[in-house]
Amino acid sequence: MFGDKIPAMKLAQNQVWKQGEAYLRIVHLERLEVQFKAISNLLTGEGAHCKVSKKEFCRLIKGARLLTQDEVREIWQTSEPQS
Repeated sequence: MFGDKIPAMKLAQNQVWKQGEAYLRIVHLERLEVQFKAISNLLTGEGAHCKVSKKEFCRLIKGARLLTQDEVREIWQTSEPQS
């Protein structure tokens, strides 16, 4: 139980996190602040820009899954834009 270590996760610009049906893309990263875009459809890229502390962002992505660049690319290639 106590021997199970969760690997440390480093935040980086352009990371895409999937939280439920929404995608969160880190737009700008500073020491204490994260600017991100909440996107419902990766293909259109439409969404709201948000600015929160790193602590708040980490709480927000708790339970979310970090997508690899290959997964993001695959979503772009297989998705069709919603009208």
